[in-house]
Amino acid sequence: MLVLASSSPRRQDLLRNARIPFVLHPANVPEVPKPGEPALACAQRLAQEKATVVSRLRPGEMILGADTLVVVDGQILGKPSDPADAARMLRLLSGRSHQVITAVCLLRTAPQDPSTGFQEVRSETTNVTMSELTDDDIRFYISTGEPMDKAGAYAIQGMASRWIPRIEGDYCNVVGLPVALVWKMLRESRANLEREKQLL
Repeated sequence: MLVLASSSPRRQDLLRNARIPFVLHPANVPEVPKPGEPALACAQRLAQEKATVVSRLRPGEMILGADTLVVVDGQILGKPSDPADAARMLRLLSGRSHQVITAVCLLRTAPQDPSTGFQEVRSETTNVTMSELTDDDIRFYISTGEPMDKAGAYAIQGMASRWIPRIEGDYCNVVGLPVALVWKMLRESRANLEREKQLL
């Protein structure tokens, strides 16, 4: 059974919709970029840290860690800290394109020896174009509360869809988890496990 190291309702919904069985075990990892850390490296590090934290408590199980970042002009936009921060992010994204990066980490440690096992980190990037937002648009959107726990302060699957005329790449990635990539990684990890068993 896959263990999802995230409390994100969007990631849970995406896995359920894809009929990928999982159990929930959120990881308490601060989602803070290091000074000067590139966006992709940050997302990969956080996904790996989340999976590692949970794997220590659940050795022998397959753990999925993930982290999603919005990037515009090389600037990382995580989750807004307050309404003013959400407004700042939405103004940055208004009328232009940006990138959504999700890194995923699959990790399984050996029950007998936690220092050994399987680990793989991959990522998906989607280009997203947002229409121009007026100040009234931004004020109203923030008043709904939808932006407050979303990377980049918007939810493409929610009301913000009215302002997103075009994406290039994986839609699920923008929601919070590149499901096709996760499924491919799971299939490959299972195939590798079967080959290992045959060699024993």
